[in-house]
Amino acid sequence: TLFTQCCLAANSCKYYLNMKYLGILKPLFNVPHQWIPVRCVQPRYCSKSANTTVSSREKRTTVGKFKNHIFSGPTFQDFIKGLNNNNHNKSFAVDGEHSDKHDYLPEHLDMGNSRKVYFETYGCQMNVNDTEIAWSILQKKGYQRTVYLNEADVVLLVTCSIREKAEQTIWNRLQQLTAMKKKRLKTHTPMKIGILGCMAERLKKELLEREKLVDVLAGPDAYRDLPRLLTVADGGNQASNVLLSLEETYADIMPVHHAPQGYSAFVSIMRGCDNMCSYCIVPFTRGRERSRPVSSILEEVRMLSDQGVKEVTLLGQNVNSYRDTSEQQFCGSDPTRLSRGFKTVYRLKQGGVRFSDLLDQVSRIDPDMRIRFTSPHPKDFPDEVLHLIAERGNICNQIHLPAQSGSSQVLKAMRRGYTREAYLDLVKNIKQIIPGVSLSSDFISGFCGESEDDHQQTLSLIREVGYNVGFLFAYSMRKKTHAFHQLQDDVPAEVKQRRLEECISVFREEAVKVNSGLIGSTQLILVEGESKRSAEDLCGRTDGNMKVIFPKEDVAAQPAESGTAPICAGDYVLVKVGWTSCRYSFKESEHFYIFTKWSLTADVIPGFKFIINTYICLVLFSVKDTVCLQSYKKNVAASVKCSQMPFKCIFFQ
Repeated sequence: TLFTQCCLAANSCKYYLNMKYLGILKPLFNVPHQWIPVRCVQPRYCSKSANTTVSSREKRTTVGKFKNHIFSGPTFQDFIKGLNNNNHNKSFAVDGEHSDKHDYLPEHLDMGNSRKVYFETYGCQMNVNDTEIAWSILQKKGYQRTVYLNEADVVLLVTCSIREKAEQTIWNRLQQLTAMKKKRLKTHTPMKIGILGCMAERLKKELLEREKLVDVLAGPDAYRDLPRLLTVADGGNQASNVLLSLEETYADIMPVHHAPQGYSAFVSIMRGCDNMCSYCIVPFTRGRERSRPVSSILEEVRMLSDQGVKEVTLLGQNVNSYRDTSEQQFCGSDPTRLSRGFKTVYRLKQGGVRFSDLLDQVSRIDPDMRIRFTSPHPKDFPDEVLHLIAERGNICNQIHLPAQSGSSQVLKAMRRGYTREAYLDLVKNIKQIIPGVSLSSDFISGFCGESEDDHQQTLSLIREVGYNVGFLFAYSMRKKTHAFHQLQDDVPAEVKQRRLEECISVFREEAVKVNSGLIGSTQLILVEGESKRSAEDLCGRTDGNMKVIFPKEDVAAQPAESGTAPICAGDYVLVKVGWTSCRYSFKESEHFYIFTKWSLTADVIPGFKFIINTYICLVLFSVKDTVCLQSYKKNVAASVKCSQMPFKCIFFQ
């Protein structure tokens, strides 16, 4: 019966009931004496101003009562009190925002009380955005953020599970943090360690049981529950919530953006993935696709524009499959349009505001704000999306087009939904509609059953397409995936590595040829800030997302002015590419870079002139390698004509 089910669930700290049936049953279960939360529990102080007037005996009694209530959980009465037949939507506050109150806990117990939180973010840009969401939630509860690990009361790792190496990095980091934690056990502020994101969902049992390294686990859809989980952990228990949701998009939570100098920001527009590629763990760690309402996305982008942000990247696991059906007028019957020759493993979806509609509205908010998006799937590039990118000056002419393999047989085993021929037709269509487009891609070497002929087809695809940027990896099998259950990881590790190195070599050769096509072109650079390699240099990116590094120098701001002004983050600068020469010798982490020296020609465009020293860094792919950098700098002059600029630019005399 419903009564029996509810009683069995009473030990859960968070349980959702069907309000319709609950309202009907209320008269049967309404009793005069309801469970009353203990209000005498003192908040936990973690600062120097801690309350010292409470005796140690009272503290032990208070903590003991708190632990007992946490252990036993709410009673059945806590789930049904305050309900009536006319109110079936208690999960949302009066103002429409999601309510995260837990009536069985005193409200002050989940407050941060100025405890300091330290975040470490691993993996993709979605994890960067998740960090901003989690911090927004904790900030409202009174937590403070610190950038110094030794100051932290709470350490939260936002994790990635896409490859085995990413997870091993987290395990190693947990060992280091646990050693720090043991040293702090004797202090009055013991450190709490939490794992957020994909790894929390995938390895929840191992994380909680393996050497007791973690106090808190929160999956990608459970960040609202973080204050309660930290409260439970503060009482001496491990706490976890890794439930996936069919609805959670955090649409009502405004992320706290921490972009360098505030010039750029990520905006999440959808979560989850329905593609079910056989190698991919994302559908199992992030859940099903659900899109954020258009209105909340536009509101966030307007706010960022008002704050002076010059570049916004729209995020999603399958960003161009965006489909908002949050309002009735959006729920039509027209099916989703795919790229020609592509198909899905699921039935085509109908109705909703599509990605092209959203991209159109976002790009109109601020013509001076660059718009990017990642990570897309090749199947979701109908012609209307491509034509919109070509027409709008502030939508970057850069498309990430993950191929994964050049063999139709391997693509079928991967369940990608297209053949080699369909992919090449899409590339041809993109280049025809968007001249000068910059393409990037992902490739996996050594997937299940990949033959030597399949590998050669991948090499030929790389040569035929010509990418500016790429990300290449050896295959790493993940549990829960279709490949784990149905396929054999039968390519030896040494063969995977050899094939990966061959792909990298071909990719490098073709990228140099493609990037040589920039000679003679004018590139608009958005300045990001100070270069990581040298405090004397600034860095920025082209419309095609290629990195540019140039000296930090003051220049004349306008022809009519005698004073000088520095180039700042958020400024746009036009440069003219003259000629190039390559030398390499640089290794940074595990990312391979080709550094190309570009010298600028003088008086290319009549009008204002500026002096600038620069060289462009082309990020090609991620792999362990060492390359040589030999660069020199020359003063060169270039000219800029105001009427030819689609953006607000700083001119130098």
